[in-house]
Amino acid sequence: MDNWILVLAGLTAAVCALMAVRQRRKTRKLMQGLSQMLDEAIDGTFTEKTFDESMRSAVECKLNRYLSASAVSARNLAGEKTKIQELLTDISHQTKTPIANILLYAQLLETQDLSPDGRDCAAALHRQAEKLSFLIAALVKLSRLETGVFTLHPVSGPVAPLLEGAVEQFASKAAQKGVALTLGPVGGDAVLDPKWTAEVIGNLVDNAVKYTPAGGSVCLSSRNYDLFCRVDVADTGPGISEKEQARIFTRFYRSPSAAGQEGVGIGLYLVRQVLEEEGGYVKVGSGPRGGAVFSVFLPRKLP
Repeated sequence: MDNWILVLAGLTAAVCALMAVRQRRKTRKLMQGLSQMLDEAIDGTFTEKTFDESMRSAVECKLNRYLSASAVSARNLAGEKTKIQELLTDISHQTKTPIANILLYAQLLETQDLSPDGRDCAAALHRQAEKLSFLIAALVKLSRLETGVFTLHPVSGPVAPLLEGAVEQFASKAAQKGVALTLGPVGGDAVLDPKWTAEVIGNLVDNAVKYTPAGGSVCLSSRNYDLFCRVDVADTGPGISEKEQARIFTRFYRSPSAAGQEGVGIGLYLVRQVLEEEGGYVKVGSGPRGGAVFSVFLPRKLP
């Protein structure tokens, strides 16, 4: 009797072991099938192959529906981007001539023999037209960047030429205001889009010159770290309070202390967006005695 019990127990254990092996093989086969389906979905070659009442067939059907819906969404998104690009092109094209004419007539008015009030009005008209021109150009650039119409093309290269170009570009404006614009130690390399990064540096230098009083200075410098190249734009202006340092990078934010200066509050937002696209970031620091340092961190390797 005991022998029969032992035999029965052995047979039961063997059957359980065989069932476990079979189930394991079945599960492994199912997982391999799912893995293959996902690989085909990633490659864009997936097609529904199984048509029965099995779980695999149900998964294939749902995956096929999902991929079809995703393809439709991608086409719709591409169509919307095309419409946005056309709209932005139309806005830029249609407003370019009227704004140019307003600027031209404002300049002509300023050359006329006007009363003091008339000269002030002509100068104000000129400033507002320039502000409108800058705003439209900035919004078009920002919208194209945010919608993916513009794409960045990062390449590895030195940052010194960008800083030298920024100093050359704003040297005249700084000299007219009585601000010393200089280059400190420059060096290092980064992975960046030359055009967009030049715009980032230009926006920071323009702001630094704008908010630095006569007799002050703006200095550009750069240095390498392990992962990033750091570019500093340091000024001796009034500085930025700690509570405002995070807010200045939001769209259309303008500090109450900057109310007397021309601006639309979009330059620093554009700076942050471009750097995020490049895999970098920007920080700002300000001392208790004034002055601000905007530090741009550019990746030294492709993100």
